[in-house]
Amino acid sequence: MKLIFLLLLVTLISGVSVFAQVLSLGSKNATDTGYLYLYNGSKIRSRIPIALYSKSDSVDVIAVRAPVRKIQPAPTPVHTPFLVIHGNVMYDYFYQSNIDTPYVEKDIQQHTVQTNLSITVRNRYPLRVAFSTQQGNSALFRNLTGARLSYNNNDFKNQLILNARNWVIGNVKQQRLIDSLKNLADSLQREIHFLKYSYGNTPYLQRLVEARELAFKLRLDSIAGKYKGKVSTDSLYKKIMVDKELELKRIDSMQLVLDKLKKSYQLVIDKQNRIKSGLLDALQHSRNNKELSDALERLNLPDTVLPKGFKTLLAIRSFGIGRTIADYSELTAKNISISGVQIEYNPSYYLAVATGTVDYQFRNFIVKEKRNPQYLSLIRGGVGMKESNHLYFTYYTGKKQLYGGNAVVDTGAVADNHLMGIALETQLKLGEQTFLTGEVARSSMPYNSRKVHGENNLSSMMNFSRRSNEAYTIGFNTVISKVYTRLSAMYKLMGNDFQSFSFYTTGSRQIAWNIQGEQPFFKQKILLAGAIRKNDYATFYTPSNYQSNTLFKSIQLTVRVPKYPIVSLAYQPTSQLMKLGEGEFSEQVFYMLSGTATYTYTYKGIMMNSMLSYSRFYNRQTDTAFVYFNSKNLMAGHTLFLKRFTIAGQASAALTENYSVHGLTGETTWKMFDWLEVGGALKYNHQSQTNNIQWGYCGNSRINVKRIGEIAIRVDKSYLPGPERKLVSNNTGRLTYTRIF
Repeated sequence: MKLIFLLLLVTLISGVSVFAQVLSLGSKNATDTGYLYLYNGSKIRSRIPIALYSKSDSVDVIAVRAPVRKIQPAPTPVHTPFLVIHGNVMYDYFYQSNIDTPYVEKDIQQHTVQTNLSITVRNRYPLRVAFSTQQGNSALFRNLTGARLSYNNNDFKNQLILNARNWVIGNVKQQRLIDSLKNLADSLQREIHFLKYSYGNTPYLQRLVEARELAFKLRLDSIAGKYKGKVSTDSLYKKIMVDKELELKRIDSMQLVLDKLKKSYQLVIDKQNRIKSGLLDALQHSRNNKELSDALERLNLPDTVLPKGFKTLLAIRSFGIGRTIADYSELTAKNISISGVQIEYNPSYYLAVATGTVDYQFRNFIVKEKRNPQYLSLIRGGVGMKESNHLYFTYYTGKKQLYGGNAVVDTGAVADNHLMGIALETQLKLGEQTFLTGEVARSSMPYNSRKVHGENNLSSMMNFSRRSNEAYTIGFNTVISKVYTRLSAMYKLMGNDFQSFSFYTTGSRQIAWNIQGEQPFFKQKILLAGAIRKNDYATFYTPSNYQSNTLFKSIQLTVRVPKYPIVSLAYQPTSQLMKLGEGEFSEQVFYMLSGTATYTYTYKGIMMNSMLSYSRFYNRQTDTAFVYFNSKNLMAGHTLFLKRFTIAGQASAALTENYSVHGLTGETTWKMFDWLEVGGALKYNHQSQTNNIQWGYCGNSRINVKRIGEIAIRVDKSYLPGPERKLVSNNTGRLTYTRIF
């Protein structure tokens, strides 16, 4: 074995080596492979490659980097979640020792839970879910629970706009094509510039001068006889010019290619801009859903922007399950809360269906009383878009509780409160923002009226010999764009036997009308709004045969001048609810004058807000149980917004015919940390008749816990006007939890 290793070592030492070439790379020498030849006991040599180092070659070789094509990594597919949910959830606990109304209740506790969710399915289909429940121990406030699942095509439009913008920005394939064309054009432009520069720089001009000098010298030598035969004295100059001509032709060819590249680049850019502008214009400026659907279809967009069935989704104006608002027309169902199902479909024709139980008190939940079950079913259809020219027919039916004389029946009889009706509505678009609307309707007769003639609902509705169960309305709306004027007017005539879910009175002929206007001045710095109406106040507390000849007037002036206080002044009717007896209520309407001035400004680097408010009630003691009848109320407040502190002060005065109440409040809030805020207030109260000074207080705290939510606590001790014109202590407390996600 040792002999074999010794022979191998000798063979290696006596081998013949051949060195290869060295590449000169600046200060480093990179030597490629050398070779070692070994004899295997025969005349054939075996060549073994060996890497050699530090052996310089006499000739430097310029290293050239071979072009390597970069392979673009495949884009990572964007994951689209099936559901994306945003929204909020809130719990509120409220305690009140006394209620500031004509009703007397003590130690009221209320619990409220509500949530509003915005749900997007596969980043394309938006839905909304809402739930709320209010429970308490009050005999006055009703316990309410409601839930709703809804779809609105405005949400779908907003989702389309968002997807369209993201698609235009993130269109990877289109952007790669644009970048590729731009890079190629830039590279070609640089090469053309280099070639043009090569034939206009100093070295090239020097070559021309030297070639001419050489030609001139050769010509002189030829004349002197130094050369025999025919000699081309300017061959070098001609060669240079021929080469230049060839290069110039090459430049022209490259310029043609560059022009085509620029044209292709511009076409791609124009196409992208055209799609972008056309898409956003279609989404934002289409006058109705049909125009929008047609415009989007012409753009031929991918499914990531326009999902399957987008035309149907745009045609569905709204869809809801649960507690929703039925708002269709003046004479059928207007602003009525129902628990059921609603859908509006309007591609070019119109179809709406609604059915559910009626809860008139959802809007007026301040009175808890038993009512007979009521429900509404409605179908509405026709031609034309809702916001343009259309003709719609409506059929409605249901059960509705009656009031007054129409609800009284003979002893032992049961009133049949079912009703039905038909209506025909038309709208004419007279201008871009001018509309004329008219509607005519007939209904079944109330129970007592049809009982006299022995008719049922259908026969009484179809008996056209009587007109007491008919109603008519006409409306006008316009916007004068040049001067920003808004005008609207409505006239309504209702027979004494007409019934619908839009108003509550029967038994008397009703005429109602209103006119409203709004006009800005001085580049919308001043806004003047006014209205006048007659018998157009709808409430279920009104007696069944109620008819008012009073003209209710309202006017409001708002002044918004930059860097000056915002001033608002209004004179308008208001109302107060009164309890007359068990199950009997009355709503008194009177006028109120109110004025407010607010000013937000900065003084010596400190942001401040000042506020002044004045109001007056034009009512009498016989009209209301409200303590502050015919009173004047004045309040002034000032707030400082510091870095960590908010300091506020407020002074108030309530002046009545018999006595006055004055109050002062000072409140401070300290933001201790970004997640913790605490504050407190001290209140001074003085009543002129008893000459008593009573002190109140307030404490509050707000805690924001990351990933948990916000918790707010507030306790308050204040004073309210009570019996015998004395101030009564009123303690309140509130605990609120809010989570936004």
